[in-house]
Amino acid sequence: MKNLIYLFLLSLIGFSASANVSLPAFFSDNMVLQRNSDVKLWGWGSPNEEITVTASWDAATYKVKAGNQATWQIIIKTPKEGGPYTLKFKGYNEVVFNNVMLGEVWLCSGQSNMEWTAASGIDNAVAEIAAANYPDIRFFAAPKLTAIYPQNNLSGAWQACTPETMKYFSAIGYFFAQHLQEGLKGVPIGIINCSWGGTNAEVWMPQDYIAKDAVLASAAAKFNESEWWPREPGRVYNAMIHPFAGLRLAGVLWYQGESNVGSVVYHRTFAGLIKSWREAWHDDFPFYYVQIAPYNYQGDSSMGALTRNEQRKVLQAVPKTGMVVISDVGNINDIHPRNKKPVGVRLANLALGNLYGIDNGIVSSPLYKDFKVSGNKATINFDNADGLHFSNKKSDLFEVAGNDGVFHPATAEIKKNAVIVTSKEVKKPEQVRYAWRNTAIADLFNKANLPASSFTSEVR
Repeated sequence: MKNLIYLFLLSLIGFSASANVSLPAFFSDNMVLQRNSDVKLWGWGSPNEEITVTASWDAATYKVKAGNQATWQIIIKTPKEGGPYTLKFKGYNEVVFNNVMLGEVWLCSGQSNMEWTAASGIDNAVAEIAAANYPDIRFFAAPKLTAIYPQNNLSGAWQACTPETMKYFSAIGYFFAQHLQEGLKGVPIGIINCSWGGTNAEVWMPQDYIAKDAVLASAAAKFNESEWWPREPGRVYNAMIHPFAGLRLAGVLWYQGESNVGSVVYHRTFAGLIKSWREAWHDDFPFYYVQIAPYNYQGDSSMGALTRNEQRKVLQAVPKTGMVVISDVGNINDIHPRNKKPVGVRLANLALGNLYGIDNGIVSSPLYKDFKVSGNKATINFDNADGLHFSNKKSDLFEVAGNDGVFHPATAEIKKNAVIVTSKEVKKPEQVRYAWRNTAIADLFNKANLPASSFTSEVR
């Protein structure tokens, strides 16, 4: 009998020693959790293992048991911003996370312009790097990964913002966090960067979402193989986005579109991406994105403008979205404009105004609303049009077309924050458009000096 008891005790010791409460890599020291929220935490443990969770920001104790799949999840409450705190998980073993902050958590994603770092070359890089001492801004950079099936973890570590860590992190993500923290009076900011240069939008959304839509599937099938990035739908989503699904976010930032230039269904693809992410998170979080900059694309002289217009259309189709227009800070000979600070600042201003309710005036660019015709004149109305003006006192970017559908350059003037256009070639305008070429640099601005978006009134 004693031998049986001894063997039983040995088995418990062995079981306990092999047990391992663990969590995905983005739950770690130095992380930021969303303030004032019900935050989901999850991980792995031995089946039926009871796990106790405590946080130093309050006296609450949370308990959960791992299921028969050796997984667990729990919801804990977070108070207002603050830290540093300690977060403990106690099962057969103990996991302790230190230097945890409560604040605002944002995920940024896209292709190379979101991935671009100060070390890659940005305007005023030396000074910006040297000034990047923000201990309460934290970075998490996801590695480039693909997977055939959705994953539940990936490697990485949270880092406090220093000149050295900022140097190799998304420049736009950093400038966004810097300006957001300033506007929120020091609230800690967590930025997760999941980006990969050259990728098309389809690799960033679930494969089954594309497969069930014949139009999206047909568009996705047209991409060619590359030695630098994947093209198969869903592969990057599975490995770099799905692991985070459920992590409480304040919102998402997105900068992509160059690799989808020429697609006439990009508005459907991009709207589907936003919808699929929100479904995965079960959260209708804000989604703010950057309209691609003017660039001298080879081939069709207007396919870049087409994509900018597709991006503009998503604002009308998808709620809780915002778009930053950067057609005044691009470089028509460089697909990677180096002036990244205005991009991050404009994204932050969108968030401060639309999400956090801080009134800093107009935070969105002039956006085409409608037009009305009187004789040979077309009056074009815009949203966010207060203080509408031309940067050079006139514009050569407007065009009009009659019933033949042929566009002609138009003379434009501004009256009462509307643009009136005419052309000697068109007796009765039926269509209008603005900045409809790849390299069109904005010349129409509102009083916040935000450039107007490219648009066409054509049904496309």
